[in-house]
Amino acid sequence: MTLDEQLYMAKQMNKAMKLALENTPLDDSEMMEVADMYDAWAPGIQYKADKIVKYGKNIDGDTQLYIVLQAHTSQADWTPDAAVSLFKPIGMGWDGIPVWTQPYGAGDAYQTGDRVHFPTASDPVYESTMDNNVWSPEAYPQGWKKI
Repeated sequence: MTLDEQLYMAKQMNKAMKLALENTPLDDSEMMEVADMYDAWAPGIQYKADKIVKYGKNIDGDTQLYIVLQAHTSQADWTPDAAVSLFKPIGMGWDGIPVWTQPYGAGDAYQTGDRVHFPTASDPVYESTMDNNVWSPEAYPQGWKKI
């Protein structure tokens, strides 16, 4: 397969994945795992309610996702992090604390003092009481304390 054919196939796969994301309900944790597959927010776009866009980074340095709360045409000064009546962060509470997501291993495990909402952004905050914590507050309550 030539390089041009490989690039064409990669573009087609990207389109297919984006279509699948738009038509498959995912929870916050699942969305954050594939955050870079979502379209980036841009000014001058007509957004419908419930559209998911990526914009900026969260406090963990990961891509931040937002859900559009009401239909509108975006403006340069209505960025998702500033226009709270138009966008709600996904994977983060309004307090900036991330929603718990399953770590892949030691490299992204929670450390003592790390705080998370569990299971969603509107649920209680838990603080890890141990280093290299890869368990949820539900699966291993001894590794977390409710704040």
